Amino acid sequence: MSMRTRTTVAAAMSVVVSLSLAACGESGDAGSGGATTVGIAMPTTTSQRWIDDGRNMVTQIEGFGYETSLKYAEDDPKTQVEQVEAMIDQGVDALVIASVDGRSLTDVLRRAESAHIPVISYDRLILNSSDVDYYATFDNEQVGELQADFLIERLGLVNGSKKGPFNIEVFAGSPDDNNTGYFFESAMRILQPYIESGDLVVKSGQTEMEQVTTLRWDGVRAKKRMNELLDSDYANERVDAVLSPYDGISRGIIEALKAHGYGDEGKRLPIITGQDAEPLSVKSIMAGEQAQTVYKDTRELALITSYMVNSVIHNKKPVINDTSSYDNGEKVVPAYLLEPVSVDKGNYRKELVESGYIDKSDLD
Repeated sequence: MSMRTRTTVAAAMSVVVSLSLAACGESGDAGSGGATTVGIAMPTTTSQRWIDDGRNMVTQIEGFGYETSLKYAEDDPKTQVEQVEAMIDQGVDALVIASVDGRSLTDVLRRAESAHIPVISYDRLILNSSDVDYYATFDNEQVGELQADFLIERLGLVNGSKKGPFNIEVFAGSPDDNNTGYFFESAMRILQPYIESGDLVVKSGQTEMEQVTTLRWDGVRAKKRMNELLDSDYANERVDAVLSPYDGISRGIIEALKAHGYGDEGKRLPIITGQDAEPLSVKSIMAGEQAQTVYKDTRELALITSYMVNSVIHNKKPVINDTSSYDNGEKVVPAYLLEPVSVDKGNYRKELVESGYIDKSDLD
């Protein structure tokens, strides 16, 4: 478990609110003589998580009295570039971008810089551009740590209550998303000593990130790869655990496992991780299928990002808590990191339902 010091969410919000209000004073019209508009570029509506992010961002930004222009690129980098270009032409006063492909925006962000439009990278770091002003995200290394810690704890390897070897397979997110490396590498730093000792065995031998990525975080692709692994490496073996970085990937993995008889009497499903606390996967956790997910309260992320926007529109520096971790290839982007939470069958109700993040009716 990482021992790095992290600011609590409650303390962080208190600091952000007080400093932002002190720095910026009045919100609303920033003094340009017309309505202030914020362009919001989100990656896709195929994930409930991103639908919620877009809605939360609009709510928070409009709460400052600004207008918004929200666009979804449906996982097409070219479409997202065109959408951002249109926002620049529209004359937006700031841009918030959750990139489809972090490497595809260099040229269009150069146009934003020329137009003096500040850019905030939202959740996914925009790469290869010096024209990214700030980054709002969760502690991405901690996400991978929470997933790996959960696996080894549930397998009984931490306290020695169980002995290996246990068979494990590992999955990573999309290769064009900078977060993928943070999630995967931080998880593997925890898992690797157990692999080297023989307590964990990767029957496929696929442990390098380029071998295990899942383009666009696509559950269908994950299902296909899991089927291939089961057919080639597990005819006479069972899978005990799967490192999965995201709920949609986890659901695809579970479909493949069920097609191979897992979940039936006498052949329990492996311990499977996830991320984003999507209602479908929370229901799967409740049913004893997916074992864990990492909850990232995107309401908090929208809040911190909206304060960043309000600061930059008023030509002020927003509150940040990380100035070293996120090098995008052209610069280290100043960031604000929020803290993720591991959720399983024992605490999903407290963390997700009682907090209002998920409506109880969505889990019926």
